[in-house]
Amino acid sequence: MAAEQFVSRRAQSVDASGIRKMFDLGATLKDPINFSIGQPDYDVPEAVKQAAIQAIQQGKNGYTPTQGIAPLVEKIRAGLRAEFPGYDPGVFVTSGVSGGLTLAMLACLNPGDEVIVPDPYFVSYKHLANLLGAKPVFLDTYPDFHLPGDRLAAAVTPRTRMLLINSPGNPTGVVFSSDELALAAELARKHDLLIVTDEIYRDLNYEGPNPSVVAYAPERTILLRGFGKSYGMTGWRIGFAAGPPAIIAEMGKLQQYTFVLAPSIAQYAGLVALDTPVDARLKEYRQKRDLVVRLLSGSFEFSRPGGAFYIFPKTPPRFANATEFVTAAMEHDVLCIPGSIFSERDTHLRISYAVPDDKIKKGCEILCRLAQGA
Repeated sequence: MAAEQFVSRRAQSVDASGIRKMFDLGATLKDPINFSIGQPDYDVPEAVKQAAIQAIQQGKNGYTPTQGIAPLVEKIRAGLRAEFPGYDPGVFVTSGVSGGLTLAMLACLNPGDEVIVPDPYFVSYKHLANLLGAKPVFLDTYPDFHLPGDRLAAAVTPRTRMLLINSPGNPTGVVFSSDELALAAELARKHDLLIVTDEIYRDLNYEGPNPSVVAYAPERTILLRGFGKSYGMTGWRIGFAAGPPAIIAEMGKLQQYTFVLAPSIAQYAGLVALDTPVDARLKEYRQKRDLVVRLLSGSFEFSRPGGAFYIFPKTPPRFANATEFVTAAMEHDVLCIPGSIFSERDTHLRISYAVPDDKIKKGCEILCRLAQGA
């Protein structure tokens, strides 16, 4: 009897992450320049580490309330009230932003509902919608990766339930403007849509404070943020969801039967993280962004990233598609990700510049040589 016969159609509908496949391929290289990893190359701040260690030593290793420890929930809520005057959301602590995203879709989507997903998109968005029997409707944002108001309006149908946005964006690094977000909010209000905003890279906006759609449609927005990218805590799996209390309550209920809770130790560390500035990291990564932009200019077409730590250049015309270019780059020990992992197209590639500057210089030099056919 073949074990495969017991695998559900739901599981079969999802391919293994293309990013993980690249990691596996990269493991075969001796000393690759790894532009494929979507995590910062800096460590967790020392004060945050010490808070986690202290929590362990004090025996805070058991279950917490499903919604998170009260001091952290209240601290998050107070920060949001200061950021958005008059905002009084429901709040709970999630097992990373990915956990919050899963719960938001579980709580709010029915089979057959449509979710508008700007393309390119983070890899989970498409597959989570499909797993729930919903339909992702891809909104083409090429060539500049900003929200196209006319195409967004045209994508709405009677079955549209949700608009999912991510700014600063993965894989593009593009930041949606206040005007774009205000337009999206107006459209959501007109068509009675729910907005889910993934703001995991919110603290890595190089041009100033990060605009949020919460400022324009708080009554119909689920806000997802996390600690992983800002503080180097990607493996600690901690984030939070905020939004209309009735929806947040349903998400919290579902967390009880899925993730159960966010890791307890990470929650106590999160209390300290919220008081830990990230200005130095922001400055450092702004300089990395500027370095990558300067090195790739002239050899690649790209939209200048405003945040996160990605750039999404167009595949050089001498290559048939991004997969072909990425394969050639691997032969020169440079790892990056083809755009087809994040898009319905395979015309661009994602480069993560969350690596040391000497690696950025060497890797970009190799990529430029490939682009020019040298």
